[in-house]
Amino acid sequence: MKFKLNILALGLFSLGLASCTDSFLDVESKTESSTGNYYKTESDAYRALVGCYDGWQCTTSSEGVGFYLASEMMADECYGATGVADGRNYQVIDRFDQAQSSSDLNLYETDWKNYYAAVYRCNELISRADGINWTSEATKGTYLGEAHAIRALCYFDMVRLWENIPLLDTPTTDNIAQAAPDEVYRLIISDLKYAAENIPANAYPKAQAASNDGHITKYAAEALLARVYLFYSGYYGKEPADLTKAEALAAVEDVIASEEFDLVEEFKNLWPAASVTWTANADGSYTKTDTYAGRGNVETVLAQKFNYTSDYNGNADGNRWQVMIAPRNLITVPYGQGWGACTVSPKLVNSYQSGDTRAAASIIDYTSEGIADRDNFSLLYNDQREYTGYGIKKYAPLAIWQQADDGTWSEVNEVMGKEIGAGEYQISQYQDFVVVRYSDVLLMAAELGSPNAQAYLDAVRDRAFGGDTGKRVTATKENILKERMYEFAFEGLRYWDLLRQGVDVAAAEIAETRTLLSGGVEDVVTIQGSKITATRGLCQIPYNQINLSNGVLKQNAGW
Repeated sequence: MKFKLNILALGLFSLGLASCTDSFLDVESKTESSTGNYYKTESDAYRALVGCYDGWQCTTSSEGVGFYLASEMMADECYGATGVADGRNYQVIDRFDQAQSSSDLNLYETDWKNYYAAVYRCNELISRADGINWTSEATKGTYLGEAHAIRALCYFDMVRLWENIPLLDTPTTDNIAQAAPDEVYRLIISDLKYAAENIPANAYPKAQAASNDGHITKYAAEALLARVYLFYSGYYGKEPADLTKAEALAAVEDVIASEEFDLVEEFKNLWPAASVTWTANADGSYTKTDTYAGRGNVETVLAQKFNYTSDYNGNADGNRWQVMIAPRNLITVPYGQGWGACTVSPKLVNSYQSGDTRAAASIIDYTSEGIADRDNFSLLYNDQREYTGYGIKKYAPLAIWQQADDGTWSEVNEVMGKEIGAGEYQISQYQDFVVVRYSDVLLMAAELGSPNAQAYLDAVRDRAFGGDTGKRVTATKENILKERMYEFAFEGLRYWDLLRQGVDVAAAEIAETRTLLSGGVEDVVTIQGSKITATRGLCQIPYNQINLSNGVLKQNAGW
């Protein structure tokens, strides 16, 4: 369904604004709206809230690098990759090295605009709350709590990517200087606390996830508070203002005590591509087995939702980075084709312990899965930059076997079970991005010093090893962080887990020189730790935004 508010189609001087039109909520605008006749009723507030979610979705579904791809490329999990003839913008990100493509001075401009567009929408709703005729305090707390949390999510992404950013907490078009990071974190924490305190615990019961999955809940806000605390206290070496370690621990302990969430029994069933298998039958047909736990399953604390799109009609709200990381040019059941970004590091692959089921559930192994022996594998191999033999499975798009009228079988793209041919594979992917899983809540609680730390770590590790309790380890901070590396591989968390251990630690882990294959030819990849320390692990601020600000914005060091 379509959702559009004219008041949200605002151009922000030096910040810009992007707009998506679809949302995960089925809401359709019936009339044109303006600031003169809007923000009066709860219905207006709800539609505006949909706009806030839509803005958050646009930070991923619109064109741009996207937080997920950046997080994966900067970590030690993946290389930039893509095709041999593609530009080297992803190599700039992967190696923290502008010299990889000196003309790419605006890598994140679309992302910058999209984030501030989303923030503007949240600011509009929050600033107009007093003029709305609320029918209940619970509804007011719910809608405003979600808007505060979305704003916090956007700022948390931005402050980690760029650190030095303008802080806008009202719907303004002013050209303002970058704020001190502590000011940004103060707003993030305040927003998340507001959400945790004002969204009723029963606002979106987990048992009704089919109808409300995607909403930010009290428990999602509490989990995010712990994530913010752990990153800030690690990266800056001090506690953030207004959030203590005890408060962060209490927040995740409350999530656990709610009994709303649990671990899915088998790790592979968290991911569509890992839970689907095809069996060839004696008569030449194929049988599909699917054990996927489903969207909004019991382990999902917060997911970012996307829309199925059937064509290029300007409303592309699919999970764009999902096709970016898919096998280059190659449809090979059960994996759909894509552009081959983020090839997986052999160092990570080789570090998994024997018996850890997360390896096969997280990583496509082109050799062991027989893909490299297929006749059409040259489509990938001859065009893949920085080929390692491994790809990301957790978020790989799907393909299926399809039988033609003449009885022959062929491989075709599938978009989450939608009708074949109805969607365009580049824009129609809509697998949820799971922002917070329950296993993350357990491991954060353990790291924050819960008296149940050992039990929490054991629960995560026991599942990983199929119930083998002989693989348990002591719940030290070192072991918990190591566990996170395997549990959350390719979920956009590893880089930030490294960075919060110290820039020098991150630089040492990420830096390497390795010979890979690009189009079948040896290609030496060098990632220098000195580049990471020079930038302090931060990203390039778009130069266009600096120029548009008339010098008010300053570039980060190292870029």
